[in-house]
Amino acid sequence: MQKYFEFEKLGTNYRREIIGGFTTFLAMAYILVVNPLTLSLASVKDFPDALRMDQGAVFVATALASALGSIIMGLIGKYPLALAPGMGLNAFFAFSVVLGSGVPWQHALGAVFISGVFFFILTLTGLREKIINAIPLDLKYAVGAGIGLFITFVGLQSAKIIVNNDATLVGLGDLTSPEPLLAIFGILITVIMMTRGINGAVFYGMVITAIVGMVFGEIKVPHQIVGHVPSLAPTFGAAFSSFSDSSFYTTAMLGIILTFLFVDFFDNAGTLVAVAGQAGLMKDGKLPRAGRALISDSIASSVGAILGTSTTTSFVESSAGVAAGARTGFASLVTAACFILALFFFPLLSVITSAVTAPALIIVGALMVANLGKIDWTKFEIAVPSFLTMVAMPLSYSIATGIAIGFIFYPITMLVKGRVKEIHPIMYLFFVIFLLYFTLK
Repeated sequence: MQKYFEFEKLGTNYRREIIGGFTTFLAMAYILVVNPLTLSLASVKDFPDALRMDQGAVFVATALASALGSIIMGLIGKYPLALAPGMGLNAFFAFSVVLGSGVPWQHALGAVFISGVFFFILTLTGLREKIINAIPLDLKYAVGAGIGLFITFVGLQSAKIIVNNDATLVGLGDLTSPEPLLAIFGILITVIMMTRGINGAVFYGMVITAIVGMVFGEIKVPHQIVGHVPSLAPTFGAAFSSFSDSSFYTTAMLGIILTFLFVDFFDNAGTLVAVAGQAGLMKDGKLPRAGRALISDSIASSVGAILGTSTTTSFVESSAGVAAGARTGFASLVTAACFILALFFFPLLSVITSAVTAPALIIVGALMVANLGKIDWTKFEIAVPSFLTMVAMPLSYSIATGIAIGFIFYPITMLVKGRVKEIHPIMYLFFVIFLLYFTLK
């Protein structure tokens, strides 16, 4: 094992890898709670139960997809990088695709599966790098920032801090009522811990918020901590049922598949470079075994869809494990083992409400908006499509709409400015696809 993961070469040992892997798990364990509640649209009270995903099945799918994805990354990619259903992508799946567009969750899982297959093929053929390079860096940053704003808005709304207002569309909720008050406490305690640099602050913030909620009677005390693993049957293989439905084959679904694909592209590439750089694994500015790492991610996405969850991708929280000493894929195996053990703690999910998960959405959103500082706002032809991409996501309640608007405006502003040579031919293809997305949906 030490030889396979090159412990001596990388200056690490079992102790450092185990501590690093466990630290990564603590930093990203919140996904076990947030993902089932997000995909089941638990915060949406008037949504038909028959159209919701089963929380228990999604919990199991989340744990298994995270474990399997981390194992694949650890063994094949050999990076201290853990995988799980991505934040932002799960919100897009639930609130934009299922709730906003009225697409059955089975179809959404089918779209995730296909995007994972496309990801795998594009990585094998080398087209993936060409597509990523074709998309302007500023638009990539705008997409990341826009997703951050979107999930922040979802968090504020689910905690009733922001509510519907017939006069102004949205407005401030009653901050003295229990649910918003508990969420505000959660945000405050999480911000304090993150400011202090505490690893796993988001997870600990959820735990503390839930305990406070139980103390004041806002949350019911669980009857048990360890219990039976819920059935995976409600979601397992449901993705394939969509392929026999003619309503799946539409231009709108193509736009949804492309959105899953693009966001996973950006997330994975950015996270991989950031974590590998932090761990000192970059060589001459290049990433060893980059192809293996990307293949690992694409396989995990498709497997996760089969199990019953939104896109599984690399988690930037892996940087917490690297900071604790992780340097090899063995740490990812440790994280995977933790996710498998977590399967037996489903009863604890009953104490997690929207007020408890909202701080996680808001804080992660704040971190994603950091991309704004990297956009060249001094160039109007860059600023406009970037701005529209970013603001359209929360305002239209759709990540896909934001991407589509930005990819339509970019070629227009660049052509008018006379910067034709800087527009990659692939961007014209995206221009046509997203125009069709709006006109034929």
